[in-house]
Amino acid sequence: MYKIKLITIGKQKAGPHQEISDEYLKRLKSEAAIQLVELTETPFRSVAEKDKVLKNETEKIQRTISKGSFMVVLEAVGKNFSSEKFATEIDKISENSTREIVFVIGGPLGLSDEIKKQANLLLSLSPMTMPHDLARVVLLEQIYRAMTILKGKVYHY
Repeated sequence: MYKIKLITIGKQKAGPHQEISDEYLKRLKSEAAIQLVELTETPFRSVAEKDKVLKNETEKIQRTISKGSFMVVLEAVGKNFSSEKFATEIDKISENSTREIVFVIGGPLGLSDEIKKQANLLLSLSPMTMPHDLARVVLLEQIYRAMTILKGKVYHY
């Protein structure tokens, strides 16, 4: 079984995005060992505090990632995949389902350069910027789609 951890900065707001995310998390439980970790956002009053905020959030993320995990950071300028190639990539990364794949979604100020440098893969869901709640929905749907592709299920078609 695939081992997947989704780390997000901030909790998803109640509403339609949360309902859809919950549905995909529920569906994924039969396809993969999936864990959602919502780390508390570091409060800030202005963008001038960005370095302090990102340093704090970086430390939280690093404490949450197990040694040997494959870290995928969502980044607008990251690599793009078709759904089929994304599924193949997940399969390849998991090394026969023994390696945990950790996806990281940043908070309102993004992610530090340090986290981006530590990433094994920078992944772009789109070159367009999207709200983090929507990015979570899109990522979960694509992970679920990848699982169905790998298992030959009809969902993808």
